[in-house]
Amino acid sequence: MKPLRRLLDKAEPLFVKGGRLENFHAVYEMIDTLFYSPPDVTRGSPHIRDAIDLKRVMIIVVFAATPAALVGMWNTGFQANTAMAAVGVEMLPGWRETVLLLLGAGHDPGSVYDNFMLGAVYFIPIYIVTMAAGGFWEVLFAGVRNHEVNEGFFVTSFLYALILPATIPLWQVALGISFGVVIGKEVFGGTGKNVLNPALVGRAFLYFAYPAQISGDAVWTAVDGFSGATALGLSAIEGMSGIIASGLTWTQAFVGQMQGSVGETSALACLIGGIFLIYTRIASWRIILGCFAGLIIPALLFSGIETSNPMVSMPWHWHIVLGGFAFGAVFMATDPVSATQTETGRLIYGLLIGLLTYIIRVINPAFPEGIMLAILFANVFAPMIDYFVVNANIKRRVRRSG
Repeated sequence: MKPLRRLLDKAEPLFVKGGRLENFHAVYEMIDTLFYSPPDVTRGSPHIRDAIDLKRVMIIVVFAATPAALVGMWNTGFQANTAMAAVGVEMLPGWRETVLLLLGAGHDPGSVYDNFMLGAVYFIPIYIVTMAAGGFWEVLFAGVRNHEVNEGFFVTSFLYALILPATIPLWQVALGISFGVVIGKEVFGGTGKNVLNPALVGRAFLYFAYPAQISGDAVWTAVDGFSGATALGLSAIEGMSGIIASGLTWTQAFVGQMQGSVGETSALACLIGGIFLIYTRIASWRIILGCFAGLIIPALLFSGIETSNPMVSMPWHWHIVLGGFAFGAVFMATDPVSATQTETGRLIYGLLIGLLTYIIRVINPAFPEGIMLAILFANVFAPMIDYFVVNANIKRRVRRSG
């Protein structure tokens, strides 16, 4: 690493103020801090020493989401290979089949390696395009504003790639992350100032702008011409009978062996990541608990009601493992920037997300998922929730002191 250190030190004068490339200092700083700890220290007191900084927080979140990504890639390949075996397709069209042959992977749904490699050749290009397009905007805005490139984009890009279907066109991936970064974050001033979760903003844009490529039955399995609805899509039409008829068991849904976006299907992997985030104090357990309680309580209260709506009869334990609810509750709702900041407010915020998810899923059959819109809606009200919680605390202290 010493040659790299000498190279960076030699190039540094070109990027500092007065250098020929001073407008690209953000790019130099990004590369330098990617490999080495920043040399900057505070000049005045007081000083607080802490091993946790933004970069380490982002690394921990990515590490926590890795199980969901690994299971998601395996499930993507498993669904595709199972579908290929069912319809008699032996090879995928295009370059992906060539890559699989080079990797020594086949199309056996019983092979973990074959499934994982097939899922990887779909997910990795999505992530590369996300990093390239989103990174371009991050570097551009950092250069214009003359500040460092923030590490928060690493988490945004990873989570954004995980909430997309494997079959989405790559140009739409680039368009969605561009909208999420520019409109969802940079117009508010950058990391730490955004009101909405940028990854969800990008997905919501694609959901409403190009619904044919991000919803429906034909986008969840990476096999041309194969149609397979998600469990929530089936239940919105036929209720639990539709899920039972499809052969999906609760255990399969919990593990993540079902149709869905790449990284959202495994509630088990999401909960493992959630436990790790809570243990490291990166995510608030109150928000996660509130999300689950907000969905489970109304599901228990209204499950016995006689109605023609098939979604009302869905038990709570099915609600929490279907769609992207667990992923959203663990990784999206707990975003420290767009979520509430007070302890009581975090519980209220989580309850609001869970309740809205139930309402959207049950009342509006056009949006069987629910969690994405619920989190974005709660993001808007997060400052208001904190405002009322703080004012309530002030009033209680005034009464006690009086």
